[in-house]
Amino acid sequence: MSERKATVERRTGETDIKLTLDFSVPAPIELRTGVPFFDHMLHAMSHHGGFSLVVEAEGDVHIDQHHLVEDVGLVLGDAVRIIRESGVAITRYGHSVIPMDEALAETTIDACNRAYLVFRGEFPQEYCGEFHVVLVREFLQALANRGAMNLHTELRYGFNAHHMSEALFKSLGRALAQAYSPRAANQNQAMSTKGIL
Repeated sequence: MSERKATVERRTGETDIKLTLDFSVPAPIELRTGVPFFDHMLHAMSHHGGFSLVVEAEGDVHIDQHHLVEDVGLVLGDAVRIIRESGVAITRYGHSVIPMDEALAETTIDACNRAYLVFRGEFPQEYCGEFHVVLVREFLQALANRGAMNLHTELRYGFNAHHMSEALFKSLGRALAQAYSPRAANQNQAMSTKGIL
């Protein structure tokens, strides 16, 4: 494992997931979760973040998509935490505001080893295709918890849930890439007055 790459597997009675995240390269991006809209969002996140993401996931989507979406968030969180703990000096903070047509979304990250999610905003429609958009928050909560990060997200405005979701995932990708980017060689100390995150 390089300092900016991690592979994580999770197998439970509900899901089977293998995920590889690599912040050092922009490709490949290969997403097979069995939930097309979720794949679309993950692709937007990684493409606009400029990093490689490979996800092979199966789950009990015949019951509900909840377990699979949440568990992918957990596994992605594990991957970013592994990268942060690998010893590479990271920038720590990331921020991005992204428009998509009438929608505007914002993400701010502090990779501080403390889990906290703030999610502000409401989707005007409950579903994008067959995807229940309440699962966006569940994904973000899982990512924040396992990634041990402060994750603040806001759907500033919009009237199309697809556009709002996509703007949010694009801003998430850019904020992740910024927060976990390496610091300059002369700044190897931890980005904290404590001396450790």
